[in-house]
Amino acid sequence: MTTVATDAPISAPGQARLRIAQVLFAAAVFLALGKGLLPDALIRLPEAWVLPFADWFNAVFNFIRDDLGLIHVTRALADGLEWFLDVTANLLYGKNRWPRLGPIPWTVIAATAAIVGYALNGWRLAALSGLTFVWISVMGQWQWAMETLSVILIAAPVSVLLGLVLGTLAWQSARFRAVLNPLLNVAQSLPHFAYMIPVVVFVGVGPKAGAIVTIIFSVPPMIRMTMLGLQKVPTEVIEAGHMAAATKWQMMRHVRLPTARTEILVGVNQVIMQCLAMVVLASFIGMPGLGQKLLQLLQALKIGRSFEIGITIVLLAIVLDRCSKAWAMKQPVHMEKGTHWAVRHRLLLIWAFATVVLWLLSLVFPVLHEIGRRDALSLAGPLDFAMDWVIATLDPVTQWLRWFLIVWVLIPLRDGMLWLPVSAVLVFLMAVGWSIGGRRSALICLAYFGLIALSGWWDRAMITVYTVTFSVFLATLIGFPLGIWGSYSERRAKTVLLVCDTLQTFPSFIYLIPVIMLFGVNDVAVVGAVVLFAAVPLIRYTIEGLRGVPGAQIEAADMSGATRRQTLWSVRLPLALPTIMVGVNQSVMFSLFMVIIAAFIGTQDLGQEMQRALSSSDAGKGLVLGLAVAFMGLMVDHLITAWATRRRKALGLG
Repeated sequence: MTTVATDAPISAPGQARLRIAQVLFAAAVFLALGKGLLPDALIRLPEAWVLPFADWFNAVFNFIRDDLGLIHVTRALADGLEWFLDVTANLLYGKNRWPRLGPIPWTVIAATAAIVGYALNGWRLAALSGLTFVWISVMGQWQWAMETLSVILIAAPVSVLLGLVLGTLAWQSARFRAVLNPLLNVAQSLPHFAYMIPVVVFVGVGPKAGAIVTIIFSVPPMIRMTMLGLQKVPTEVIEAGHMAAATKWQMMRHVRLPTARTEILVGVNQVIMQCLAMVVLASFIGMPGLGQKLLQLLQALKIGRSFEIGITIVLLAIVLDRCSKAWAMKQPVHMEKGTHWAVRHRLLLIWAFATVVLWLLSLVFPVLHEIGRRDALSLAGPLDFAMDWVIATLDPVTQWLRWFLIVWVLIPLRDGMLWLPVSAVLVFLMAVGWSIGGRRSALICLAYFGLIALSGWWDRAMITVYTVTFSVFLATLIGFPLGIWGSYSERRAKTVLLVCDTLQTFPSFIYLIPVIMLFGVNDVAVVGAVVLFAAVPLIRYTIEGLRGVPGAQIEAADMSGATRRQTLWSVRLPLALPTIMVGVNQSVMFSLFMVIIAAFIGTQDLGQEMQRALSSSDAGKGLVLGLAVAFMGLMVDHLITAWATRRRKALGLG
């Protein structure tokens, strides 16, 4: 049977690296088992060793805010942004500000969404887009949804523009790129709350604070996709532009940016989805809309109403995702020269006609302009009844599962993590790093977790680690088998990947609804939400990795008489493993973000402290806690990237 060479001879440097790693592993075990003999300083760092990072950050923030007067600049920018927010708010839900034209009738907005969907990808997207806004209005959620969209309509274009400018500058300047890339790595590893605290300090709370934190959060993916798109422009396209005597600006405007169009529009898609995710979470800093209403309902444990809001958020996420992806994939249509203006702008004319007719009808029939809460439908009663039945039916199972996980798994695992000496954990992480990437990786692991230890938040960090570790373990038990099952058929793979695409559009709050319904407010609910959130990338990358295995390798295994299981374990999985590990990497990052978000239902990890920092506007503490989470994610990212690179080289994949 043909197999992949997974046991190639280890080189002398590799053997030396493994020997040092083994020594470090042994030292970590010795430190753990000999805890009773260790001095206190090796078990937990003394208070005198803890560095006041939060005070230092606060001193910097205060200097920038007060002494340099940056707060006046940020407040002025926020006021300018608020003017634009007032415009969209007036148009969408009738806030009494300029231009005093609103609110636009819901029927006009629904028709506009349907026509945009049709223009981008035909009748199916038109129906999805239009009916989503019909649902929002009929369910009496119009103002909340429009409060959310009014911010996205401002935040998304600003984020796209900033991302384009910074991405272009980074593409042009290697020095600027060298400074920007580490900042982007940290920014994309910080949890959502870490962005909110400085914004509250410099701007305050409310819609303008929600818009600013949304812009900051959603810019990084646009920067990266702009850089990627400009770097991928083929050389022959550039040469053609030079041969046409194009100036530098003309090259950028008419050659590079149009060629990089697909990547840039994928960046726009990511910006829009990031905006929706952050606008929902910005309810913690006074951002009105669907997120604020969902937060209130979840805190009151009104599950039926929460499901209604959750359905609306999911529908909006799917519509925004499908429309922006369709825009990215849609190629420009060029009509023959001399085509009549009315033909070229047929959909625009249809939209204008529909807008005028529906607006006039809304003046005659008020229900076409706005559906009040009294006239709105509600599924809360039937949903509560159905959920009560589900909860009662599953109660014996969920109660036993909750008891078993808390008593026999979560508490022992948490206590075990907290029992470990700091020195043993640091040496163990150095051993892992050394075994994967040598001295450099070992020092990176030591630096990241050493800084966490020096911050004074070690115990809270270990609770976060235990939650993420167990959740990712459960997610792998779900994700790997589903990914393997889905990879065996093209039709099956497309179906599963479509489900994964849909699930990845859901804002993280949505995952809390079913687990709170089933398990209540406790650590089991947190783990359940994290598992649901973290399993998606595992499934996706397992399918993509296995489907990407060269057909020649599989055919060779079949010709040598290998069974399906032998082909899977000896050929497909070894070759797909580097790609699968990318999914593991993303799963860890998703888990870290979800654990922090789930803190509002009562965890005792870094997320709970981050929420306290947010409520007290303690920017220094919030940044320290956010960096602690980021360091965990960056360490895992470094280790997996280093391992995957070495593995690809060993397999001859580049």
